[in-house]
Amino acid sequence: MSISAQFINLFQQLQLPSPVTQIKSALLEQKHIELFIKRDELIHPIIQGNKCRKLKYNLINAQQQNQHTLLSFGGAYSNHLHALAKAAQIANFKTIGIVRGEATFPLNPCLQDCQDWGMQLEFISRAEYRDKHTPEFILKLRRRYGDFYHIPEGANNAAGRQGCAEILDELESHYDVISCEVGSGAMLSALIENNLDLDTQYLGFAVLKNRQLNQDIKQQLKSIKAADTKWSINHDYHFGGFARSMPELIQFIKDFKREHGILLEPVYSAKMLYGIFNLIKQNHFEKHTRICAIHGGGLQGIRGYPELYSNMQSIRQYQF
Repeated sequence: MSISAQFINLFQQLQLPSPVTQIKSALLEQKHIELFIKRDELIHPIIQGNKCRKLKYNLINAQQQNQHTLLSFGGAYSNHLHALAKAAQIANFKTIGIVRGEATFPLNPCLQDCQDWGMQLEFISRAEYRDKHTPEFILKLRRRYGDFYHIPEGANNAAGRQGCAEILDELESHYDVISCEVGSGAMLSALIENNLDLDTQYLGFAVLKNRQLNQDIKQQLKSIKAADTKWSINHDYHFGGFARSMPELIQFIKDFKREHGILLEPVYSAKMLYGIFNLIKQNHFEKHTRICAIHGGGLQGIRGYPELYSNMQSIRQYQF
């Protein structure tokens, strides 16, 4: 089978558009708020969430440029590298993953998956990792590995944002607020830049300590639509920083799965939904506000939280 045929096979496996689920609760009824979740975690068992959307046009561009090797970056539990490794295996690309930090053996489940799916892992120091965006460092990697298609960390580039923007075309109803998790800011900036309804506000929830996020996104916005779009980032629910958690967040995940049948993870989606519910309790939203929260996927990362993964039968049975 040619690369092109396998590439088509990859997209045939994706469940798009992803469904939208309305959440029902006493709090929502009391506050007269409607909450919906855009279920991007259901796009694919592994290549899910915004990582799937960010990879779409990067892989298309790589194929059009006749590139056979993809190189990208991530941490030890990177959802991006995990999704990239599986997508590349299906589409018959070679992959190189540059991982932040020293190698630890045995590999954690995320990196073991990446390796099993054919990704060549290269571990570099945190000091080196800070230079990952510089032309000099990329040139150094090309001298070491030969030619490759470069995908930045988290696929936060024009191609990645192009894929994220397509989520707006899938929404069939009007929402007063569309919410998403904010790590690199690719998803939020894509939504703002391609906004289809000036009556919609965009609310991002920062999952890490980074007040520079607002300025970073402003620098990416160029369209007239973006200038007229209302948006903000809430920095109050990062729970101590990226990939950090607290007992109340872990309990929120367990309760949400039991009450609504939707699995969240501590790094991204749980922080956003926790924040939304807390803001609703505080009467942050006007009555009759319709909110759509975009589930960013990344459920494989739950395996990095033993207090959550080992104690929930429904999560242990989930097949990554």
